[in-house]
Amino acid sequence: MSFLQRRISEQARKEAEQRSPLDMSPPVPPPEEPPKPEPKPEVKVEHPAESAPVEKIRLSAKLTTLRKQIRPKLLATPDEADQWNRGDAEKEALLVGRLKTILQKMNLPLSAEEFESLKEAVLNDLMGFGAIEPLVQSKSISEIMVTGADMIFAEQKGKLRENEIVFDDEDHVQWTAQRIVRPLGRVFNRANPMVDARLPDGSRVHLVMPPSALKGTTMTIRKFPSKPLTVADLVKFGSFTKEVGEFLEACIVSRLNIVVSGGTGSGKTTLLNVLSSFIPEDERILTIEDAAEIQLTQRHVVSLETAPPLPGGDGVTGRLTIRDLVKGALRMRPDRIVVGECRSGEALDMLQAMNTGHDGSLTTVHSNNPRDCCARLETLCLMAGMDLPVLVIRRQIAAAVNLIIQQSRLKDGSRKVVQITEVQGMEGENITLQDVFVYRTPGFTGQGYSHAGGGQLEASGFRPNFEDRLKEHGFKLPANIFGGGSKFNK
Repeated sequence: MSFLQRRISEQARKEAEQRSPLDMSPPVPPPEEPPKPEPKPEVKVEHPAESAPVEKIRLSAKLTTLRKQIRPKLLATPDEADQWNRGDAEKEALLVGRLKTILQKMNLPLSAEEFESLKEAVLNDLMGFGAIEPLVQSKSISEIMVTGADMIFAEQKGKLRENEIVFDDEDHVQWTAQRIVRPLGRVFNRANPMVDARLPDGSRVHLVMPPSALKGTTMTIRKFPSKPLTVADLVKFGSFTKEVGEFLEACIVSRLNIVVSGGTGSGKTTLLNVLSSFIPEDERILTIEDAAEIQLTQRHVVSLETAPPLPGGDGVTGRLTIRDLVKGALRMRPDRIVVGECRSGEALDMLQAMNTGHDGSLTTVHSNNPRDCCARLETLCLMAGMDLPVLVIRRQIAAAVNLIIQQSRLKDGSRKVVQITEVQGMEGENITLQDVFVYRTPGFTGQGYSHAGGGQLEASGFRPNFEDRLKEHGFKLPANIFGGGSKFNK
């Protein structure tokens, strides 16, 4: 027996002796580990929007095909109905008569419900704006966004939601796009795949076609109210207070140069319209825009709009840019120049106009706050192609601009004036700014303005340096309009 075997036998004998003679039960094996429970399948929690997608409203396949076939046959020429609008009973009756004649010739019977649906669809295509005609006519909708045929979003009360309306297909979207641009003499095709246009009511339209638009032709419509908003409307909506409205009126009549700053969709153009309404009736006003949006009620208004190059030309002939129009406007004896938006080298021409006797000019700029607005103006001036030092441009800005009004869309969807800032001049190499009014909410202690709703525009306590200029024009604003002078500087 080997050594290892003897050790094993001795160990077994000792264990047997240690057990009680009455304990004849076999050694208790170690307890087994309980079986591990099988992992439960992961439950995916879906967002309400994902679990309940928007149910789309579509015409039947039969009516969709009919609409596409009949649509061009109802017009004597492709542009016959370009100037017709929904609601014109005489023109609608003419098209409905043609529709009935064609259906009779096709020997295609339709039920009363099918005929009514087809009639409305065809009239919307020929006299309106296709599938989105109900959205265009709705006064509660401020913006419409088409991303291909199957995805349409609409903004209502500051909130963006997907709509149940759809176009039939890409061809249907293109038909509507061509109806928008054709009356304006603009071309929307592969050679000109991106176009700015406007609707008859002044609403702004931006179009992009494939292949740049990957999901199909995109259409973005910024609607404007048929009746221009007034300062009383903005006070009622809470955009600013009555006292601030009086201050802004004094600034416009006193011929201060003003830049309205803000992000996309913040309400810059609406505010520019309201500010422009303060311009006296006896002044000659020139408005310059990419697509005419400014709605002025004064009589002596010259409205200028950019023009694309001639179709089929060299890409230059016939084109007029914002910068061309600003330069030309200086030769038209304007009392005021109102530029819808500075987005390139025209900013330098605008500043030069403000510095050479054209006081009281107005424009808008895309930026997040007054400080960024000054930096943005510097960048735009450099785009003019002039090899100017940045310090020279800053001095131009400080000398030309008197007031920056910051407009913003807040978290609750409301659009408000959130800062009114005076450009006081230069200190060293920097532009000096001073807030006159700042938007605050209860309990807000951060820098700048509050981004939440429920606040109001409050005085900073600092009186602007141009107050004497306001008095020269007959505006003696109450002392309490500018506050007590310590609220924001403790």
